[in-house]
Parts: sequence; structure tokens; C-alpha cells
Amino acid sequence: MLPLDDVKVLDFMWALAGPGTTRTLADYGATVVRIESANRIDGARTVGPFHRNKPSHDGSGLFGTYNAGKLGLSLDLRKPQAREVVLDLVRWADVVCESFSPKAMRAWGLDYESLRAVKPDLIMLSSCLMGQSGPLSGFVGFGNMAAAVSGFYNLCGWPDRPPSGPFGAYTDYVAPRFGAVSVLAALEYRRRTGKGQYIDQSQAESALHFLAPTLLDCAINARTEQGVGNDDSNCAPHGVYPARGDDRWVAIACPTDEVWRRLCSVMRSDDLASDANFATLADRLRNRRQLDQLIAGWTKGLAADEIETLLQSAGIPAAALKDSRQVCEDNQLASRGYLIEVEHPVLGKTVIEGPRFLLSRTPARIPGPAPTIGRDSQYVLESILGYDEQRISDLAISGALQ
Repeated sequence: MLPLDDVKVLDFMWALAGPGTTRTLADYGATVVRIESANRIDGARTVGPFHRNKPSHDGSGLFGTYNAGKLGLSLDLRKPQAREVVLDLVRWADVVCESFSPKAMRAWGLDYESLRAVKPDLIMLSSCLMGQSGPLSGFVGFGNMAAAVSGFYNLCGWPDRPPSGPFGAYTDYVAPRFGAVSVLAALEYRRRTGKGQYIDQSQAESALHFLAPTLLDCAINARTEQGVGNDDSNCAPHGVYPARGDDRWVAIACPTDEVWRRLCSVMRSDDLASDANFATLADRLRNRRQLDQLIAGWTKGLAADEIETLLQSAGIPAAALKDSRQVCEDNQLASRGYLIEVEHPVLGKTVIEGPRFLLSRTPARIPGPAPTIGRDSQYVLESILGYDEQRISDLAISGALQ
């Protein structure tokens, strides 16, 4: 058995952060019924990369990764008949998860108070950009916007250029870790007390702990930081340096004077170790531009992998930068099942990301690919809810199963 084999989840999540939470639960055994409508396509289905570079609603690598292992039920929530199906699924479920704006579930009459009246011990997770309350609760958007509002953009980049921000919809990748853990905590609380729980998760707040030193510095010392490129106040050298070849780079960091001296030895530049301009961290920080030029003069004559091997062998933090193809072909990631192949009913064999962490006694199981729209409607209605053929036909005629 898997840890969550007895957990049942009703999933209204969309885009990225929400589905990432329920994907983790599905990986470890939870039965996840995902609600989607053909009348309102999940935006993640329109985002690449696409299978064989052919855009399609079922070919999105993003959607395929974040929704693998789930059951797909198609419902038009504007229909009253669809709402009755949802309420039956609430009675079946242990957990309801949604990631709409705060007003959406209330508009459908599917907010926590309404659902708790149907199932008193229900656990519900609402994950949106800024949380369910406060002046910005109605702010709708994606993780790149939450990262901007939270202050990440102002810290990424260089002091003489506009802010650049972290890569992608940053908080969308952070929030699922907290969403999954909070659901597990609520399940454990219910096991001990018999009581349900409402979880109000703000994506922006989920990521703020990564800014703790900066926030504390501002609160205590009234200092406001800005982008410093690859510089670091505790390491010098600290940067990305050119290697031999076209667009090849290596990252190097020297956190102590001892590591700096080892780097000088590997570079066969012992004179640098004794140079008064670079003797201490304070000296190297003060002269870091000159230092970066000297190191770049050495790295550009060697291959990035060669530099990585040389420096790591000497106990110096260093890593060759990889592009997307190199990451996909990385032996370390392959050995841990980072990318796995699944059979898809429309695409044939396709690739998705594997589980986010590995458990020794109960390893993750990905039973299948992400659902096509409404793929499992018959199964969910018939086998999970026990509807007979007449009721299913009536639902189809009403337009609720769209």
C-alpha cells in the first residue's frame, strides 16, 4: 500500500500551483477526481512545451506533468445538475482543493461553509495568489505576479538594469510543497480529533520565507536591497564564468579564505593567494570586478565539465551550467527517475516529470497520464458515485457533463 491509499480528493485546481499539490497526493496513493469543463479549458493545456512540438489541449507537457495519475470528470458548473454531482462527490471525498479567485466558489455555492454543511468533517484547501482575505484578495494572476508583489523581482537582476525577476511563475513552483504538507497535517488532525479544517493558502506568502534575511534587514535596519547580479556578500569570488565553447559557463563560489587559496592553487596562480588585494574576504569583495576578470581569463581556456571536475576534486564549490537538453540527459537525474515515460491514449508514449521526492518503503506510483477532458466521467459517476445508466444519461442530456 501507499501512504495515501485511503485518501479521496476532489480537485478543482487549475493552472500550475494548485494541480502541483494534488499531483503529489496522487503520486502517493490518493484517489484524485479532477473537475474540468470542455467549455472552459484549463490555461495549462495551452502552455508548452508540447508533445512533438504540436500544440494541442492534450499535448502540453506542463499540464501532463501536473495532472498525471488523476481521474478526469467533465462538469459544467453553471448547470444545477452538475452542482448535485459535486455535492455527492463532496460526501465521498476527504479533501476538496480549489485554486480559483476567492469569489468563484462562493458564486457556485461551493465555498467551505456550504460544503461543510454537507460533510462536517471536510478538509478544504483554497490556494490563490494573495489569500482569501485582505485588500489584495481579489488580485487575480499567476506566480510571476505574486513574485513581483512579494518583492522577488526587485532583488533579481543588476543594479544598473531594470529588475528581471526569477525564472517563470516563481510562486507556482513553491506553493505546491506547502499545499501538500498542509493537507497532510489537516488529515492527521482529523484522524486525532474527528474535526475538519479549512486551509487558506496564499501563494505569495508561501514564498516569502525565501526572503527572510532581506525582510528582517528592512524591518530592523530600514535597509532596502536591490539586484546585485551574481554577487554575494559572503563569498568572493562568486559568479558564473565563461568556459571554452559557444555559450558554455561554469559557476564558482569561494565561501572562505581557505577555499580561495585552493582555487589559486588549481589555477596555478599562487601569487594571487598572496596578493594583498585578494588576501581576505573583505579585500576580494572590494576588488571583485578585477577578481572576476582574472578568473574568467583562466576558465575560458577550459571546458566547463573539466573545470567542474578540477574544482570539486579540490573541495571548491563549482558546477558546469546545463541547458535544457543536458538536464534531460543528466545521468544523476535519470537514476532518480526525474523524467518518466507514460502511455497516453491520444499521444502514445510521452514524457512527464517523476515524483518530487523518494520514499524508501513506499515509493511513488504514477498510475497513468493526465486525463483528457472527461476521460473518466463514466467511471466516476458509475463506480465511485453509484449512478445508474438512466441518471448518467439524464446528466448528459442536461449538458452537465461538458
